[in-house]
Amino acid sequence: MRDLLLQCAGVVTIAVALIHGILGETKVFARARIEPERLRTLIRLVWQASTVAWIGGGALLIAAPWMQSEPARHWIVVTMAGVFGFSALANAWATSGRHFGWMALTAVVVMAVAGY
Repeated sequence: MRDLLLQCAGVVTIAVALIHGILGETKVFARARIEPERLRTLIRLVWQASTVAWIGGGALLIAAPWMQSEPARHWIVVTMAGVFGFSALANAWATSGRHFGWMALTAVVVMAVAGY
């Protein structure tokens, strides 16, 4: 059951990351006016860097049960819970709780910690 919770946390993480990346491109940057253009490119790339990082974190959560290492499992869960916990808090604060992202990220943290 622990392994399944960890893997579910990883799958949800990847889904949240993909939604984050797609919505960023189709909703945020499609309407944003950012000058100069090179700054727009930089902000867009930083946005997508978090998407890629979250996908990597999800892959680690999925793979953790097969690593045969309790220290690896421990540090993957601790690190990802910290990253996604901070992201959930930042999202909830910045949107005054009106965006579903903080709830999805909180679910990831709960599943990952339960799977520890």
